[in-house]
Amino acid sequence: MSTRKSTAAALVWCAVAALLLAACGGPAGSQETGGVQVKEGRVFEVSLEANPTTGYLWEVIELDEAILQQEGEAEFKPESKLVGAPGVQTFRFKARTPGQVILTLVHHRPWEKDKDPLDSFSIQVVVR
Repeated sequence: MSTRKSTAAALVWCAVAALLLAACGGPAGSQETGGVQVKEGRVFEVSLEANPTTGYLWEVIELDEAILQQEGEAEFKPESKLVGAPGVQTFRFKARTPGQVILTLVHHRPWEKDKDPLDSFSIQVVVR
């Protein structure tokens, strides 16, 4: 992994962790073993760097919808008004019932079924 990619991945993780903790109500939503705890009924966000103009999108591929449900479609906010600008793709999830779930997203071109994803993101979510 290149230094730039590992730095970007670390920044994304920090941003996601901050968003998840904020959505969980501060210190009560603590991280454990690469995961997060969320109170039942709460909505939280996962935001990842993206650039849809390249054809690459983040997509949820693993999720137990009985425990955690995606709220609406992912939103993309570019970092500038320039055509083709990168930005952030944000997903919202609602904690439905108590339990544990692995939330996995892949960064890929959805029509390229025979190729490995460019990147992936997984986090364990505990709904309490």
